[in-house]
Amino acid sequence: MKKFVTLFTDSFRELKAVRTITTMAMLAAVAVILGFFSIEYGQFIRIGFSSIPNGIIDYLFGPVVGGIFHGALDIIKYMMKPTGPFCPQLTLVVILAGILYGCFFYKKKLTIWRVLAAKFVVMLVCNVILTTLCLNVLYGQAFMVLLPARALKNLIMWPIDSVIFFAITKALEQIGLFRMFQKPVLAKSANMQGN
Repeated sequence: MKKFVTLFTDSFRELKAVRTITTMAMLAAVAVILGFFSIEYGQFIRIGFSSIPNGIIDYLFGPVVGGIFHGALDIIKYMMKPTGPFCPQLTLVVILAGILYGCFFYKKKLTIWRVLAAKFVVMLVCNVILTTLCLNVLYGQAFMVLLPARALKNLIMWPIDSVIFFAITKALEQIGLFRMFQKPVLAKSANMQGN
């Protein structure tokens, strides 16, 4: 339990660093640009890349920073390109997704199994259950009418999104990009552990 609480306190401390704020701003711009590009195949498969910067923030800075970043980016994207009425409940669901990803990724070794588990939990809790409830309230459609199509779409996208995020994140990690964003103390301790 103590380790779990430490994730949040350490992540909150990350928020106080200028390096964190500038990285968030840079990756928010990247996410907005990537939001204009997607690959669509049929009704259910839509491969988007704008969630990759979100996951990188969660991985680097944890659940507190991740939740704030996801929520702020959701509002920014809505203001830039509104699609339907604004629903604050959906923004809260997006914030929860950022917190969950941060809990899975922050200060942990990134493996394909960890990414699959994180994506599965977020897709089940946030995308399938909570977002469907929000859409039910927003548009008045029955929950059980919306649920099957949303569950199928997320089940199809689960391994695709996981593999794309894992491959890109591992590639960025291997070229040493993340070392620029880590605290000098954290980077030094990671090097000492590697020796």
